[in-house]
Amino acid sequence: MPEFRTVDAGQAQIRVAVEGEGPLVLMVHGFPESWYSWRHQIGPIAAAGFTAAAMDVRGYGGSDKPGEVAAYSMENLTADVAGVAKALQPEAPAILIGHDWGAPIVWNSSLSRPEAFKATAGLSVAYSGVPNRPFTDIFREAFTDKGLFFYQAWFQEVGPPEAEAEADVRGFLRKFYYWASGERPAGMAAEKKHGAPLLEGLIDPEVFPAWLTPADLDYYVGEFTGSGFFGPISRYRNHERDFEWLQQFKGRKLEMPTLLIGGDRDPAFNGFGRIADPGAMMRQHVTDLRGVHVLPGCGHWTQQERPAEVTALLIPWLKSVR
Repeated sequence: MPEFRTVDAGQAQIRVAVEGEGPLVLMVHGFPESWYSWRHQIGPIAAAGFTAAAMDVRGYGGSDKPGEVAAYSMENLTADVAGVAKALQPEAPAILIGHDWGAPIVWNSSLSRPEAFKATAGLSVAYSGVPNRPFTDIFREAFTDKGLFFYQAWFQEVGPPEAEAEADVRGFLRKFYYWASGERPAGMAAEKKHGAPLLEGLIDPEVFPAWLTPADLDYYVGEFTGSGFFGPISRYRNHERDFEWLQQFKGRKLEMPTLLIGGDRDPAFNGFGRIADPGAMMRQHVTDLRGVHVLPGCGHWTQQERPAEVTALLIPWLKSVR
């Protein structure tokens, strides 16, 4: 296990798993995960001559868990990332890697504070620039207004989503992880209607895919049993607030080395059917995209489903930008 540190990020106390010495590589997880989602990458990145640090996003694990929805805005989470990076490496800009929600968090950390970060990689979610409208408008038009279920619409109301997840943390995680994995059956829960709960139609497989062991699941269950789901789910309740904050950066591009890794069975990587070429979209908003890597058969949990492949892509990129 790496060393755990509690870092004062300015607005929040953030738990960080740290290993190695050298230029700082700060890893940011998504939903519903923790620092532990980077367990396969921390050691190899440290061995390659870096300080490998994986943080618990606020609301998760050992980090602070504010009780207000607005505390989980992109403005606040990017401030946490910047605060952790400065605390761990005050003398030089850090390198960022993010997965799932962690990807927008690191993209927007770099957008809002370009002096603090020297390179940024995203897993699963491509960078699409400063938005022209809140994402709530997009998913309502594509799903809700047509009477179709969309998980982020289910997450908007405080209470029911938390109650569903916390009633059986292990079952929730197994079903959610399997639903977005590369092994999920085609069309699972595809016909759900708006207003249905998230878990309706999701499968808890008799044998879980090997990339998540019983011990791995035990760790996640312990983390979420302790933290609950209000903070993690509240990230989805800030789309309008995030939209307003990001407008001040309209027209700004990411002018630093970037990297994108995704799986061809990951709905988020493919924009839930709306993005034909995530790399082409990114090139409109970044000036130094150094690779777009699509892993065949890989689902949403990129660095966990394909740890060796992801690590083999990250380390040469890290060495090239150090």
